[in-house]
Amino acid sequence: MPPGESDPTVLFDRRAWRRHRERAARQGVVDFLHVETAGRLLDRLDHVRRPFRTILDLGVHCGALSRGLVSRPAVERVIAVDPAVAFLSRDHLPAVCADPELLPFSDNCFDLAISTLALHWVADLPGTLIQLRRTLKPDGLLLAAMLGGATLAELRTALFEAELAEEGGVSARVSPTAEVADAAALLQRAGFAMPVADLDTIIVTYPDMLALMRDLRGMGETNALSLRRHSVLRRATLARAAAIYRERYGLGDGRIPATFEILFLTGWVPDAAQPKPLRPGSARHRLADALSAVEFPAGDRVAP
Repeated sequence: MPPGESDPTVLFDRRAWRRHRERAARQGVVDFLHVETAGRLLDRLDHVRRPFRTILDLGVHCGALSRGLVSRPAVERVIAVDPAVAFLSRDHLPAVCADPELLPFSDNCFDLAISTLALHWVADLPGTLIQLRRTLKPDGLLLAAMLGGATLAELRTALFEAELAEEGGVSARVSPTAEVADAAALLQRAGFAMPVADLDTIIVTYPDMLALMRDLRGMGETNALSLRRHSVLRRATLARAAAIYRERYGLGDGRIPATFEILFLTGWVPDAAQPKPLRPGSARHRLADALSAVEFPAGDRVAP
């Protein structure tokens, strides 16, 4: 491959993604989205009535999730994992510098694997889910949050139309994402039991498009696609994109909205002690009785 060209068979530039996170950590990380998402993950964890002693925090970022975990009863150890060394040096926790695509842990290490906004940067999500399942003990829990497909739809639309108008073409900006309808199936395919996937939407307002783009840089969430453009956007393109954004999505107070769709994944490692579904036909009570309803045989119709 000639120098400077990207490999079209590789989805993400892993080194670029790591550099983006390192830069964000060293220049004053923008952490509000990770803090909010970490809080929502911890709220979900509150509903699980069992202790977790050893925990993997995958994609530790600003450390909001780890700080919320270490103070919990029964927690003995939280292992912080991130590809950016600068994030790992922020908290006094056992830390491992690693990419989520290649986890350096043996089987049956953790009671809980939890991740905040890192898995959308994984090219092989089923493969990473399989690795996470293997690192968990029987009856271990995976709880993760990643960005969904509707994230930054406003920004992507504005940049697409501006590039097309000003430069006659568009660059790669949209990463493939798991849809909520498919996410539970991916968990099941990876070997998790009782898989659940659900969505939250967070809308943040900004004074203008450039302020949003500065925040994305501060989060470490800028474009790391292998086929992305490496040159800076022209001023005319940026100006047109900002105008399109404000004209199409602007709010009454002069600000613009930015949508972040958060996809939550929950799955358990199979264990013999987990509840099992009843065999078909083994129920002892009829649903019609519970609902005080009249039951009609299959094929019969109620008279009009």
